[in-house]
Amino acid sequence: MLEVKGITKRFGGLVAVNNVDLTLEGGEILGLVGPNGAGKTTLLNLISGVHKPDRGGIYLEKEDITRLPLDAVCRKGVAKTFQQPQSFPGLTVREGIMVSAIFGNGRRPGMAEVHAEAEKCLNYVGIPAEKMDAPLSSLNTMELRRAQLARALASHPKILLLDELMTGLNPTEGTDAIKLIKRIRDDGITILMIEHVMRVIMGVSDRIVVLDRGEKIAEGSPAEIASDPRVIDSYLGERYAF
Repeated sequence: MLEVKGITKRFGGLVAVNNVDLTLEGGEILGLVGPNGAGKTTLLNLISGVHKPDRGGIYLEKEDITRLPLDAVCRKGVAKTFQQPQSFPGLTVREGIMVSAIFGNGRRPGMAEVHAEAEKCLNYVGIPAEKMDAPLSSLNTMELRRAQLARALASHPKILLLDELMTGLNPTEGTDAIKLIKRIRDDGITILMIEHVMRVIMGVSDRIVVLDRGEKIAEGSPAEIASDPRVIDSYLGERYAF
């Protein structure tokens, strides 16, 4: 479904992503892991159109999307959540989702349809009914993450890019999040996700790609990655903080 070929991105003298190849098959959950500064978020930003690569190509269902702007990539079917939840603080929770339903794809829905779709997406991610018409600025961090996920889903994506969606969750919240991610995949959306919690990434991923210093150093099943000497050496003491 998605193919990344030889992607390189520099910021001044820093090579954030260096000649990375990656494939994402339809219907799978692909985990992307690595130490801080490995280039994980930059790679997701390249795929989603936030940044443009200095070299290499990105192909969605064999169509070249490398140079498309962010909004065009979204309309093609690639939605992304952010490490720090982004919102429209002047809007209500429901209105924030309606923005995505209206502008996040090529459809032309009516306002009644968009209103109902926003409620459906918020129900899906577990936002209670009494908070749907509250200001987005009133939500706590976990609720903002769920609202951000609902907004991404409202764009009707083929591929969902998740950047540390579960940061800061307690074990119960993490278990619920794993179930939600699997449900999203089972409902037909392919997922590429960054996550540092080993229990989560191992429990949810079909495959895992490991980055270190901007380069791909390993790829395989969760079991293969956990026993790969290159990954263990790369993380040293950090591997237990996945």
